[in-house]
Amino acid sequence: MTVEQSVPEAPTVEPELAALYADLSAVHLHPLWTITKQLLTPTPQPRSVPWLWSAGVLAPLADRALRLVPVERGGERRVLSFGNPGLGGLPYAAGTLWGAVQCLGPGETAPAHRHSPGAVRFVLEGSGVWTTVDGDPCDMAPGDLVLTPGWNWHEHTSDGSSRMLWFDGLDLPMVEALDAVFFEPYPQDRQPARAEHNLSEARFAGAGRRHVEGSVTGALDPRHSPLLVYRWTDTDAELTRLAAARDTAMVSLEFVNPNTGASVLPTLSCGMHRLRPDRRTEAVRRTGNTIFVAYRGSGSSVIDGVRFDWSPGDVFVAPSWSAVEHLAAEPADLFSLGDAPVLRALNLYREQALDGPQDVRRVFEPDRVP
Repeated sequence: MTVEQSVPEAPTVEPELAALYADLSAVHLHPLWTITKQLLTPTPQPRSVPWLWSAGVLAPLADRALRLVPVERGGERRVLSFGNPGLGGLPYAAGTLWGAVQCLGPGETAPAHRHSPGAVRFVLEGSGVWTTVDGDPCDMAPGDLVLTPGWNWHEHTSDGSSRMLWFDGLDLPMVEALDAVFFEPYPQDRQPARAEHNLSEARFAGAGRRHVEGSVTGALDPRHSPLLVYRWTDTDAELTRLAAARDTAMVSLEFVNPNTGASVLPTLSCGMHRLRPDRRTEAVRRTGNTIFVAYRGSGSSVIDGVRFDWSPGDVFVAPSWSAVEHLAAEPADLFSLGDAPVLRALNLYREQALDGPQDVRRVFEPDRVP
C-alpha cells in the first residue's frame, strides 16, 4: 500500500455547514459572516428612490376624492399619501417621512384627534380654512406653515366657498419604527370653540426663521415650537431680503422655535429655499431624507444623476445621501421637510459637497393617470 493510499480522504464540510445554517434559521438566528456586507455598507443604502408626484396628476385626483369620499368621525382624513416605489407598497414618501396631499371642501370639518407622530401642513391653495391645535385656531393661507405637534389635539375646519389643498408631512414612519405610535379621537367632532384665532402668532409675530447656509446647525430641543403658524408674508419678506444681500444661486431659511432656535419639531426640520434663475446650486449629499414641495416658479433638480422637472404643486423626494442640485428657470421657491434633527441628535448627520455638477443620466417622467 502506498503512503497516498493509507491517508483517509478528508470529509467535506459542506453538508455539515448546510445543516448548521438550517438549524440556525430554525431558531431565528443569523450568521453575521454571511450578511456583514449587507448590514455595514460603505455609504447609506436607502430603499426609497428619488421620485416626483406631479400636481397635474394630484389635483384632479384630489378633486375626485373630494366628490366621492366624505370626511367622517374616527380619525379619517381625505388624504392622498405618497408611496415611494422603492418601499414595496408602503404609504411613505421615504423611509422616515410621510408625505401627502390633503383636501378639505367648503363647509367641512375634519374631526379632532391626536397622535404621537408630529405633523406639519404647508398650504398650496385655497382659503377659508383653519386648523385648531390644542384650542388655538390657526388660520391657513397659501404659503403658510402650520404645526400640529405630536399628541396635540387638532382638527381642520372650513367656512370658505372653495376647497383647500395642502401638503401634509409627518414623522410617522420614524415613530412606527420606534414602536411608539399612539392615536386617540377627540370625544366630540370639535374642540371647544374660541372666538379669537392665532393665539400663538400673537405672541411671536414675525419670529421663527433662521438663515441657513452650508451645514445644518442650530440648537436641539425635545420640545416643539410654541409658534404654531408661520406666515408666508413674513417668509417671503425675509427671503427677499436675503436674496438682495447675497449673490448666490439659492438662499435658504429654516423655520425654528422662536425661543431656542431649534427645529420646529424635535423630529422634523422645515425650510424654504429661494432660487435665482439660471444659477445652478452646488451638488451636495446629506444624510437624512428630504421632501421638496415646489411652491412658486419652475425649474429642475438633479438627484443622483436623474433630472426632475418641477412646477408649482409638484412634490419630489431625495433619499438619504443622494446628490442633489437645483436649477430654476425663473424665480422659484421650494419648501422642504427633512429628518435632520434626529440625525443631528444622534450624531449621524453629515454632508459632502461634490466637486462639480452631476452628469444627467436620464430625465424623470412622472406617472400619468389616463
